[in-house]
Amino acid sequence: MIVRWDLDALPDVCAEAGVEAPLLVASPRWELPIRAVSRWSEVPSHRIDDAAAQAGGGVVAVGGGSAIDLGKAISAVAGVGLVSVPTTYAGAEWTTFYGVRDPDRKMRGGGAGANPRGIVYDGDLTLDLPRETTVGTAMNALAHCAEALYVEGHNPDADEHALAGARLIGEWLPRVVDAPRDREARTELLRGACHGGAALGGSGLALAHALAQAIGGRYGLPHGTLNGVCLPPALRWNEQWVPDSVQRFRAAAGRDVEELTALGGVTRLRDLGVPEADLPELAEAAAGRAGNYANPRPATAVEIEALLRDAW
Repeated sequence: MIVRWDLDALPDVCAEAGVEAPLLVASPRWELPIRAVSRWSEVPSHRIDDAAAQAGGGVVAVGGGSAIDLGKAISAVAGVGLVSVPTTYAGAEWTTFYGVRDPDRKMRGGGAGANPRGIVYDGDLTLDLPRETTVGTAMNALAHCAEALYVEGHNPDADEHALAGARLIGEWLPRVVDAPRDREARTELLRGACHGGAALGGSGLALAHALAQAIGGRYGLPHGTLNGVCLPPALRWNEQWVPDSVQRFRAAAGRDVEELTALGGVTRLRDLGVPEADLPELAEAAAGRAGNYANPRPATAVEIEALLRDAW
């Protein structure tokens, strides 16, 4: 992966990645130092093929996880390279798989096979993120760090990124909440998310993400916020099977995960409007997800329901 810092590096990254005359997926608010053959401010889930038909020169996606997932979907369909410019801490820019949501944010499909070739980070692009999005997407990045340390595909390189990311997020997220327009704090938090994404890309997802994906895909709830709510019970569960890995994560983060989650204001599933009566069905859905199977010990639906009640 080609990784550069500062938006001015985007033309060089595109050239190095072989992404020339690209289709641009970006909100009109973003001014970029490249020329695109076409620009889509949004890509409806039923028009991925239409966008892919204009992406012969590659794709540049600017935005949060949803925008970058759309870029990945177009990349996969068109068989072209993707350069991402993240404006949140979600980490989607590091993986080849993606989900596609409808306008109500409910999951309408997904897949794999994207061709991410480059990433450009710039802390200034995150300065105006609202608090809830800041904390939610940072907690998603923190979950990447935690799970990389014990997921089935964990390895020393991913572990190194996971521990570096956990340290940075634990240190800088509270500072960003206290001073949202502090450029240094935003940039260091973004560095933490970058390490979390690299850890994710080098290892994989486990139980906390399985819970968050099952819930978010059904109700259209923010994925990062759900990871903040679901990670604590998942960590307690996994502490039974891989205590050393969980302890390494906790020591690196340096703060209680619930404390960091609370910075965003939402700490329980009921705060997000998840009906208690739906928990058994959600548990069944989470039990069948790949993240659960890649967990140190996959949880049964009954065990997952207990974790969801803990988070409810």
